[in-house]
Amino acid sequence: MKVILIENIERLGNIGDVVVVKEGYARNYLLPNKKAKIATAGNMKFLESLKKKRAAEEAKMLEAAKALAGKLESLSITIPAQAGEEEKLFGSVTSDMISVALAAESFTIDKKDIILEEPIKKLGVYQVAVKVHPEVKAALRVWVVNKEPEK
Repeated sequence: MKVILIENIERLGNIGDVVVVKEGYARNYLLPNKKAKIATAGNMKFLESLKKKRAAEEAKMLEAAKALAGKLESLSITIPAQAGEEEKLFGSVTSDMISVALAAESFTIDKKDIILEEPIKKLGVYQVAVKVHPEVKAALRVWVVNKEPEK
């Protein structure tokens, strides 16, 4: 049975794809859960309008992501951490710590979108990749400085 997907379904397809599935899968899962529509002539017209709308939304999201990436590129955040001899940290700077520092600068970036090539375990300046959009990545400058021990 041919159906048009209305939602992204893992291992089957993305929104707007016309796929062939078994009749039972379509009637018992896809159609009742409004994840797909039967591929009729009327629904194919709906598909075309859905694709146009989706393309416009994607273009807006991409432009917004590029603007956010530009702001992140010019941003530099400082993370205080306790360090011992030879500027080695007690522990490491995590993506969660970077996410919290970005939130303090009023940027909401999920910690999963911060890509650390290797753990940050020394004081210094680091370039950290941030995935803003599937097609857009930004390089964020992170300063790791010595935090004075609390007395």
